[in-house]
Amino acid sequence: MKDLARAHLARAWAALPQITNVRASGDGRWAFWCWAGQSETEEVWCAPTDGSAPPERLTQGSDHYLIRDVSEDGMRLILAQSHHASERDHLLLLDRTNGNRLTQLTPPQDTHYVYGGVLSRDQRMLWFVANYDYDRAEVTQGGWLWRQDMETGRRTCLHRCDRPFTHGVTLSPDGRRLLWPRTLRAPGGVQLWVLNADGSDLREVIAFGDKTPAVGDWLDEDRIAFVADDGTRDRAGVLTLSTGAIDWIAGEPDLFPHDVVTNGAGALALITHRQSRTEALIRAKGALRALPNLSGRRSLLPLAGLPDGGWLAEAYDADAPHDLVRVQTDGTCLPLAVAAPDPHRHYARPRDFNWTAPDGEPVQGWLYLPEGRPKGLIAYIHGGPTWHSEDWVNPKVGFWVQSGFAVLDPNYRGSTGFGRRWREKVKEDGWGGREQLDIRAGIEAALASGIPGPVAVAGNSYGGFSSWWQIARSPDLVTAALPMCGMWKLDIDYEATGMPWGQSYSEEMMGGGPDDFPEKYRNASPGNFVEQIRGHVMVIHGLADTNVGPENTHAAVRDLTAAGIPHRVMLFADEGHGIFRRGNVETYLDASVTFLTEAFAKGPWR
Repeated sequence: MKDLARAHLARAWAALPQITNVRASGDGRWAFWCWAGQSETEEVWCAPTDGSAPPERLTQGSDHYLIRDVSEDGMRLILAQSHHASERDHLLLLDRTNGNRLTQLTPPQDTHYVYGGVLSRDQRMLWFVANYDYDRAEVTQGGWLWRQDMETGRRTCLHRCDRPFTHGVTLSPDGRRLLWPRTLRAPGGVQLWVLNADGSDLREVIAFGDKTPAVGDWLDEDRIAFVADDGTRDRAGVLTLSTGAIDWIAGEPDLFPHDVVTNGAGALALITHRQSRTEALIRAKGALRALPNLSGRRSLLPLAGLPDGGWLAEAYDADAPHDLVRVQTDGTCLPLAVAAPDPHRHYARPRDFNWTAPDGEPVQGWLYLPEGRPKGLIAYIHGGPTWHSEDWVNPKVGFWVQSGFAVLDPNYRGSTGFGRRWREKVKEDGWGGREQLDIRAGIEAALASGIPGPVAVAGNSYGGFSSWWQIARSPDLVTAALPMCGMWKLDIDYEATGMPWGQSYSEEMMGGGPDDFPEKYRNASPGNFVEQIRGHVMVIHGLADTNVGPENTHAAVRDLTAAGIPHRVMLFADEGHGIFRRGNVETYLDASVTFLTEAFAKGPWR
């Protein structure tokens, strides 16, 4: 591909519209979402849910926005934003009645984390969780629950906690109580607690073990719908607070529940997975039924409930940018946000690809093929590892396939989408164990199916770690690696992460910290095997990353340089955990193909 044509293609894929943060107003009249790709940063958009008007852009920011809450009438929004996507957020109020004016609610900062941001029904109070003492202006050990007066700005600490935290709070439909997910006992465990809006009567209501997680939301003022790992399987149920009774509605092995979405009026959408495909079941008036997919796309994911029993949902597959639709009570779908077509982008439908790991476990992934003979194979490894890949559009994958490469997107052990057993298997070895052999076996299966080499590996976060691992530990197979925001040495990562749950997550996956298992951390760290690298490396990192700290990449560059290993480095001062600004994505995509073309032409450098 000529340089100019490739640059145009990189620009087209960097502008791929991507929908996140979908919310509905309490009255059901308005839909809100964040849209990436339409502008340099991720902005907030809205549209009436009856489809009577086109989408309207509400923000014009120099940094990405997130939506935390929406008022009952949809006229006021609580937004979050951080400098250069550092994830150290501050909260803002967007007032649609006053020309979309933005008002600062919490100060811009670079020291702590603010989760949640829920508005009271009368819009006079705001609740959020932060690892910060606003009275003393000091960072705290864990997440403290704060209530803020919207008129005066006065903040009151309702509860202090010195444990890691991953969530904010949600408000009951009657505005009287808060639901608070908390991690109080062991890494990986999440228990659900309820308290009154004034902070009184805090009590645990859902807990199935010290190490097992639960997610939930208000079904109505007296009931909470939830999905929980009970220690042996994932199950979905409804808890009635006034009686303590649980109505179990579904679970493994019949289906794999993942999450619940409610409408606050007694109906819920149970989000389930089937071999990495997303499906939804609707429960209303005690009956559970499959949500029909009449969207015209292969997947339909409810994201917000409407009071009339309808849903806001993302309709998607790998054939085009994802759509936002209103699923009406008869199952028909009304488009609300559909991206304009771009003739420069050509989409490839993935093949459901299966192989067997060295220990006999079946593994699934998605295989994308270009037109004509592939120039080589890229294994694009998703992050997490508690995440999974589906039949959907990814700008990196789409660009590489259209540039002539085959791409394998594996759902290795540790991935969600296949039930509790597969999700938990990564913990048997810890990071850098048999999940990496799953990935290698997938690459070998793709090559055996007739796809020609050479082979490259790429990914962000845990995908970046896996890219480092494969280039260091599979030098006979991998010619090039593009690790993005990836862990180089796990002990460095443990100390460098700033996230309030970062060290706890490492402890969950590895069985403890680096002081507990130094040999395990050492053997799992790609940086301890730098001398084995024979391929080419292009390392990418956002310098504002507080999740996987940039010290991982700085250490990698020092070690690569000392070992005499040629490498390229792309550092972005205005990015955090990943590359998301449209201009930076374009720069990265264009550089990636230049790097891959040269690396594949040269072959291993030693």
